[in-house]
Amino acid sequence: MGRPSENWERLVRATLRREKLRQSGQGHERIPSGIAGSVPPSLTRATNIDLILQAADEIQSEDPNIARILCEQAYTMAQDLDPNSNGRGVLQFKTGLTSLIKQKLAKKDGARIDRHHDVERLWEFYQNYKSRHRVDDLQREEQNLRESGTFSTNMTELELRYSEMRKVFMTMRALVEVMEALSSKDAAPDGVGRLIMEELRRIKRSGATLERELTPYNIVPLDAPSLTNAIGTFPEIKGAISALKYTELFPRLPADFQHSGERDVDMFDLLEYVFGFQRDNVRNQRENVVLTIANAQSRLGIPVDADPKIDERAITEVFKKVLDNYIKWCKYLRIRIVWNSLEAINRERKLFLVSLYFLIWGEAANVRFLPECICYIFHHMARELDSILDHGEATRSTTSCQLEDGSVSYLTKVICPIYKTMSEEAARNNNGKAAHSAWRNYDDFNEYFWSPTCFELGWPMKPNSSFLLKPTPKRRTGKSSFVEHRTFLHLYRSFHRMWIFLVIMFQALTMIAFNGGKLNIDTFKTVLSVGPTYAIMNFLESLLDVVLTFGAYTTARGMARSRIVIRFIWFGLSSVFVTYMYLKLMRERNRSFSESLYFRVYILVLGVYAALRLVFAMLLKLPACHTLSEMSDQSFFQFFKWIYQERYFVGRGLYERMSDYLRYVLYWLVIFACKFTFAYFLQIRPLVTPTQIIMNLPPLQYSWHDLISKNNNNFLTVISLWAPVVAIYLMDILIWHTLLSAIVGGVIGARDRLGEIRTLDMVHKRFDSFPEAFTKNLVSSQTKRIPFNLQTPQAPHDNNKIYAAIFSPFWNEIIKSLREEDFISNREMDLLAMPSNSGSLRLVQWPLFLLSTRILLAVDLAVDCRDTQADLWNRICRDEYMAYAVQECYYSIEAILHSLVDNEGRLWVDRIFREINSSMLEGSLVITLHFKKLNMVLSRFTALTGLLIRNESPELAKGAAKAMHEFYEVVSHELLSSDLREQLDTWNILARARNEGRLFSKIEWPKDPEIKEQVKRLHLLLTVKDSADNIPKNLEAQRRLQFFTNSLFMAMPPAKAVAEMMPFSVFTPYYSETVLYSSSELRVENEDGISILFYLQKIFPDEWDNFLERIGQGETAADELQKSSSDALELRFWASYRGQTLARTVRGMMYYRRALMLQSFLEDRSLAGDSNPRSTFPSVQGFEMSREARAQADIKFTYVVSCQIYGQQKQRKAPEANDIALLLQRNEALRVAFIHVEESGAPDVKDSKEYFSKLVKADGNGKDQEIYSIKLPGDPKLGEGKPENQNHAIVFTRGEAVQTIDMNQDNYLEEAMKMRNLLEEFKADHGLRPPTILGVREHVFTGSVSSLAWFMSNQETSFVTLGQRVLAKPLKVRMHYGHPDVFDRIFHISRGGISKSSRVINISEDIYAGFNSTLRQGNITHHEYIQVGKGRDVGLNQIALFEGKVAGGNGEQVLSRDIYRLGQLFDFIRMLSFYFTTVGFYVCTMMTVLTVYTFLYGRAYLAFSGLDRGIANAGKRLGSTALDAALNTQFLVQIGIFTAVPMIMGFILELGLLKAIFSFITMQLQLCSVFFTFSLGTRTHYFGRTILHGGAKYRATGRGFVVQHIKFADNYRLYSRSHFVKALEVALLLIVYIAYGYAKGGAVSYVLVTFSSWFLVISWLFAPYIFNPSGFEWQKTVEDFDDWTSWLMYKGGVGVKGEHSWESWWDEEQAHIQTLRGRILETILSLRFFMFQYGIVYKLNLTGKNTSLALYGFSWVVLVTIVLIFKMFTFTPRKSTNFQLMIRFLQGVLSLLLITALCLVVAFTNLTIVDLFACILAFIPTGWAILSLAIAWRRVVWTLGLWDSVREFARMYDAGMGMIIFAPVAILSWFPFVSTFQSRLLFNQAFSRGLEISLILAGNKANVDMM
Repeated sequence: MGRPSENWERLVRATLRREKLRQSGQGHERIPSGIAGSVPPSLTRATNIDLILQAADEIQSEDPNIARILCEQAYTMAQDLDPNSNGRGVLQFKTGLTSLIKQKLAKKDGARIDRHHDVERLWEFYQNYKSRHRVDDLQREEQNLRESGTFSTNMTELELRYSEMRKVFMTMRALVEVMEALSSKDAAPDGVGRLIMEELRRIKRSGATLERELTPYNIVPLDAPSLTNAIGTFPEIKGAISALKYTELFPRLPADFQHSGERDVDMFDLLEYVFGFQRDNVRNQRENVVLTIANAQSRLGIPVDADPKIDERAITEVFKKVLDNYIKWCKYLRIRIVWNSLEAINRERKLFLVSLYFLIWGEAANVRFLPECICYIFHHMARELDSILDHGEATRSTTSCQLEDGSVSYLTKVICPIYKTMSEEAARNNNGKAAHSAWRNYDDFNEYFWSPTCFELGWPMKPNSSFLLKPTPKRRTGKSSFVEHRTFLHLYRSFHRMWIFLVIMFQALTMIAFNGGKLNIDTFKTVLSVGPTYAIMNFLESLLDVVLTFGAYTTARGMARSRIVIRFIWFGLSSVFVTYMYLKLMRERNRSFSESLYFRVYILVLGVYAALRLVFAMLLKLPACHTLSEMSDQSFFQFFKWIYQERYFVGRGLYERMSDYLRYVLYWLVIFACKFTFAYFLQIRPLVTPTQIIMNLPPLQYSWHDLISKNNNNFLTVISLWAPVVAIYLMDILIWHTLLSAIVGGVIGARDRLGEIRTLDMVHKRFDSFPEAFTKNLVSSQTKRIPFNLQTPQAPHDNNKIYAAIFSPFWNEIIKSLREEDFISNREMDLLAMPSNSGSLRLVQWPLFLLSTRILLAVDLAVDCRDTQADLWNRICRDEYMAYAVQECYYSIEAILHSLVDNEGRLWVDRIFREINSSMLEGSLVITLHFKKLNMVLSRFTALTGLLIRNESPELAKGAAKAMHEFYEVVSHELLSSDLREQLDTWNILARARNEGRLFSKIEWPKDPEIKEQVKRLHLLLTVKDSADNIPKNLEAQRRLQFFTNSLFMAMPPAKAVAEMMPFSVFTPYYSETVLYSSSELRVENEDGISILFYLQKIFPDEWDNFLERIGQGETAADELQKSSSDALELRFWASYRGQTLARTVRGMMYYRRALMLQSFLEDRSLAGDSNPRSTFPSVQGFEMSREARAQADIKFTYVVSCQIYGQQKQRKAPEANDIALLLQRNEALRVAFIHVEESGAPDVKDSKEYFSKLVKADGNGKDQEIYSIKLPGDPKLGEGKPENQNHAIVFTRGEAVQTIDMNQDNYLEEAMKMRNLLEEFKADHGLRPPTILGVREHVFTGSVSSLAWFMSNQETSFVTLGQRVLAKPLKVRMHYGHPDVFDRIFHISRGGISKSSRVINISEDIYAGFNSTLRQGNITHHEYIQVGKGRDVGLNQIALFEGKVAGGNGEQVLSRDIYRLGQLFDFIRMLSFYFTTVGFYVCTMMTVLTVYTFLYGRAYLAFSGLDRGIANAGKRLGSTALDAALNTQFLVQIGIFTAVPMIMGFILELGLLKAIFSFITMQLQLCSVFFTFSLGTRTHYFGRTILHGGAKYRATGRGFVVQHIKFADNYRLYSRSHFVKALEVALLLIVYIAYGYAKGGAVSYVLVTFSSWFLVISWLFAPYIFNPSGFEWQKTVEDFDDWTSWLMYKGGVGVKGEHSWESWWDEEQAHIQTLRGRILETILSLRFFMFQYGIVYKLNLTGKNTSLALYGFSWVVLVTIVLIFKMFTFTPRKSTNFQLMIRFLQGVLSLLLITALCLVVAFTNLTIVDLFACILAFIPTGWAILSLAIAWRRVVWTLGLWDSVREFARMYDAGMGMIIFAPVAILSWFPFVSTFQSRLLFNQAFSRGLEISLILAGNKANVDMM
């Protein structure tokens, strides 16, 4: 009796699958389009016009006349709502609708339409429609179910019917609305009108179904219960709803108060009525609170009562966590909390306060970035609520939200005033160009509430308060307590302790070195000079506090101002005193300790001061002492503590557990030992003797007119000697940190068991241990309790069987997902799939890829066997899986034969296996069976199974009977021994059946699923002859399986049941990136004839073949797929899943829901009405259709994509909008949030726009269904776009955790299964505080595209794995470096959100979440047993833009208050870790480049002055050891060796030593050092420019496939100022050095010293062309030259972009110089170029040994003359033709005179040809300096009328630089082999996978197609 019901269930599931495919766009369902999809949002808010037009589309084919009626009514409603068509898009909509109605009327063939009978027609159609779809029956069935309170086990069937009826309901709803409208004016009251009104009354009475199923909801249907959603039946949800229910103890609401939906009145209704919160905000937060409380309860236990109640502990837990920041804020300000004590308030008050907080936060818009402002608002509104709850009636008169008309609006009265002030301040930033000090950012507004003076704001807030003070053009409002002045001095101010430490150590080591390394009293006295240094450097820091606080003195707290003044005076006096004492000490240097008073006093002062500093450091920084310091209330102690460390609301308690503290202290002690040993012996000591010699040299002859150092002991020479060494000294600590972090990270990774399984062979060998490891780590205890059909579960093999049975459904689902993603083929899926292991077979059944060919090998062993049975079995058991295969084959054959035959046949089977079993027990199997016949037996049996795996038919049944008979014959007469054969032949029963023809005449075709699975599996086991050692073949599939199986053995928290796990959301911000590749985008070809689709086919050939196999198209060409709409859609998704698209991200993140549904389904959580618990292990087939599993997953998981401009995209019908709608249709749990803009008045009126934050999902028709619409106070984009996008949508997230995912990320099903484990880390022990951010490992999936992508992938991978591993532990300074970290949602939304948004300063918004979390006593960890995919930039230009964006962001971080506070408040050791892993990395990068400059400018000085030759003639060496150590260190940093060390360690750990060596060598051969050197320049340029001038901005890198050739002009524009100019400057310095410098070793010495510099020059000049596809192809080189010259000569103009004109580009390049400070800095930096002319003039043969200053002046006369001559030649008059002829004549004569004069000067003076080239070398830098100064002082030059001349000179310089770069590229392009070599260089990784990049680059598509 069970089989019919099973068939029915299968039929239901099949129908549901078809329904799902249809709704997802894979079927023939029509997506809402045309006029129905074009209704303006302003019309849909108040009407259902879109629903009516959708219904008209649906019934057009049934009754066009009714469709016409609906369209006309829609037009009438639109006209009534907006008669003047003022709304956006309304006029176009009306015009289109009118045109549509006319078309419908035209189809009536001109017949007149009688509209008087429209209502009768509509009523008749309504009745027929309702009858045809049996609506009344469905309503009665629903009513019966609700009254019974139980749900049938066939609920899926009812859900199916409801899913099919949703469209019917929506159509009926439209018909009812139109009938109601028409009946009121057209229907007769006693006729149809009466019937319609009765129907309407009946619907309102009975109608629950029609409205309930169409009432929009997000997750929980609170407003109207839904039969199709099982969430409402969960006890914890019922309990949470009940806990919020309104009781008689609460104030009475007015009698006329109306609440939404069919629910009961609850607490939120009171809050809405009293404070005027928006209804959708209330609905949103009601669901949020219900889910939060329900999930808190589920962790404590599921209520089992009929009337479930929420535990008091759950409510208290939520209360304390939500209001934790408010409680801390009150304690900090020392004000009384709203409630007296936690014990004094009951659960209802707690829920009221939690609900109030969420409502305040949910409608706060941009004020959400001000967490303490939220606390201030909550504090006052909670007091108002408290007074209201104490009264009997609810009243609005006592609240601060009351408007003048008596209504209430929280948004208008509370949020809008704050927003308007912030908006006006944000407007002052001039789109990010104004100085940060000129306007208040979000932090300034928030920090106003860090002082008790914030209560001066009052409540209701006073409009004239300083907080709400509007900025004016002439007056600043003032910053809070920190001003972000743009200066490098912030580096010293924020990290002064580090700089003081480094300087003091350098000074001490230098003093020791200059004293010969002797440690005596004299050395000690010298070393004591660190005292004045320390005091003075502290004074400088206090001076910077005074200077850099300018702009905040008028608004800063009085205590903060006092502290700055006190510290300034204290450090000023102390520095004077200590310096005075030390000078006195030095005068008594020769006296003993007892005789020197000043020495004793000085020692005493230093000792006392050092002891005090040590005490305060211990009390404030050491964990063990920090509690003691907090407990001390002594005012004296508190005063000095306050002086030592400023007290902020944030940053208190930044200390760690003692064990963690000792770990990172030990780490840095090792670094200090290495660094200072290296510094002393290889940097400082070798320079001592040369320095002493140089300073004691007799006066040397200078070859130029020396102005400074001739009489000062050659101090400039000493500076040029020491400068590079000092620069390396200051940055090489980063090198030691990098080396040690690589070692420590490798050790930690090995301890965590990373890389244990790193090959496919390891997966095969260890597969038998996977089920147990998986079950112990990833399976909840509830799943483990499911019963199994085993008799003795205590047996070890039975335990393995249980593990395998639990593991198999998860493993098979993983394999299925790999197949769906086309990483494996159908055959590979069959081989990788694992049997359920829940059947009667007594041993574990492993996947076929482990057992394939093992049977055939075992048969060969048996055939060749000459030994005993035991020996044969021992040989078989040497291969464990061969033994498994033999046993499974034997038992499976027995089970299959038993199921096929009956009667005599079954007796024969029993007899055969009984004989074989007895022979095995006796050890005589080799005698009983003839093993040489095994191949024949197996061939007969495979013939039988080959028929049985097909669907039954009469012909196949006959064939199977015949095959069975042949098998019988072979076994009986060939396989068995002669004795046994005779016994069987003489067996009467068998003989009679054989003679009568009954033996095996009928075969029972396999029906049982277990037998069918065994038949299919055994057939594959016996027929697969190919080795499966390389299964799966796809490299990505191998990598994923290797990592997943390896992670099973890593330490992770045990998994909780889904019902008990922590709920979480995934959050993805999206702007306008690619959602889904369109068909046209896939087919369009680039200039080389390459389309995206063609490229993907070549990059992923195996995946393309798998895709064709999956859709059943075989070898079909791509063009053929476009003919089928479903295949074309699948093709679009296939291509999009291989790019960095939103579709890929959504698919990956929805794996979380799929994993949770599977896990929940296997845990078998039954609802209250189900009384039949599962008795056996379930089949997971169709688990996605389980209503309980889906409901449970939805409670625990939410996915919100914040598509900021989705509303605008829909309005302009952008393809991205359609693609997003398609994603919504395919993913029912996906939610899209966006900002909607509406015109609220005349367009010319200020603030005429209204902004709404909306959340939508797909409805039954695939159309967007609005769930929530929350009005905003104004445009939400006041700061950076991405964090503002996140902020507006974060209110729609749910759960206690939120994972931030960028839209270029991916996820995998197998990783999603570990999310439960990861979330448990929030409860694990990770230090003194629980984690607030969980770091997650990333896998960069773009590494296989090209060599550049591989470099970037490896660099990024080492950073997000090994780097983050060390930062988290032991250093404890991991921040949030992007995605995919998991945030403690409640912690962060109550503390400002998951990012910061102030314009420009927070351009790197992600990392500020980490700063904020750390400052607010959070804890950030890192976990590597789970990973998420990540796309990275793959082309050099993309990479450069990305690195420029990050470097600019770090430049802004230097200026930020977060960096300052962390640098000040961390203990010293932790501060070092923080510095060198954030901004310090970029500082050290910049210093690496500055080392080259300091070295070369020092050498240029020595060469120009002639001192190098003079010193060399004196026989002295310039400290070559120290210089060599400095330059070698700089070079190793420059080429990325130290960057590669963590990368290599990661390779060794996860790939093995040999692969690591091979990978590193391969990277070097592919010129990775060139790439890293080039990246060094990118980071240096953008970091330095940002701090000097600003200009940091989001740079769109593009995330497409980069194989196209980048034009020369494009590269020149991008890299001219960042790389080319600087490289040519270094080249000039090198030329000067070789031309005028002196090297004792000659050319060899020069090459050794300058090799790294020349490498830098070549890398910076030519890397863009080396890594440019087809960069050396002759035809493209010619085209590039033409394009570049056209761009160079094209005049700019208004609206002309820089990419089209050199002049426009040149103007854009100067935009960063905006301020007077910037102009002064640019002027100072430009002065260095004048050194070339000054030095070269005195080196000319013409000048001899003349060092007169007049000579330099004469060179300027020559330069001016050259400029005038140039102007003469470039002068182009705009007058008559005759005048032009005259000018050209004069130019010709002048050129002849110049040539003649030049020849005469060369012939009759000492001027040589070499001098002419030297003059060019001198004047070029001078000209560039003049250009730089002219650009810096543009207004002055413009006023003088010289700007046009400056521009022409600049054009000439760019033309010259371009030719210098272009010439080598053109020469190399002559040789064809260079282009071939470059292609190999760029795409070697692709070639190693058999790719055809050469064909792609050549565009030889036709040849490929012909092949």
